[in-house]
Amino acid sequence: MNGLNKGIRKVEMALKWDPSPAGQPATDLDVVAATYLADDPHGAPAYVVHFDSRSPDGTIYLNRDSKDGKGFGWDEVMTLELDRLNARYTRVVLGVVIQQRPAHRTFVSVANPAFRIREGYTVLDEGDFGDVLGATAATVAEFGRETDGWSFHAGVQGFEDDPATFTRIMGQVRRS
Repeated sequence: MNGLNKGIRKVEMALKWDPSPAGQPATDLDVVAATYLADDPHGAPAYVVHFDSRSPDGTIYLNRDSKDGKGFGWDEVMTLELDRLNARYTRVVLGVVIQQRPAHRTFVSVANPAFRIREGYTVLDEGDFGDVLGATAATVAEFGRETDGWSFHAGVQGFEDDPATFTRIMGQVRRS
């Protein structure tokens, strides 16, 4: 990194969706971040951060959690302090999972889901889940540690797994 470029340092992942119609079970989406070690960047995550958890060193944490999408604006917000993340972690994958209780849901049955990833006021990526409507979970981006800082790679990829399986396999290389 040159002397004036600080690279990607602190990132915010935000998620929103509209509440379920009256009389329908609540829809609960969750932001998930998985970290990977340098010696196994596409294997099992070193740790996963989601609702009711944070990273062991406090560098990845959930600021806002919604169980029903009834918040104003962004319903879930997670902060990733990549510049403070220990050097042994070389990859971080961001995802979204739909809780499957009390009803089985895919993105097609979630009202107006959207995400935004930004650093400060700079939007790195934003979108919806229109390309993965049959999925129950999706990865939306990843960050990779380079010699001069963190790189950002956008891309929504759907999964049809339960939340526990998704968090275990979300960082694996998948064939298209």
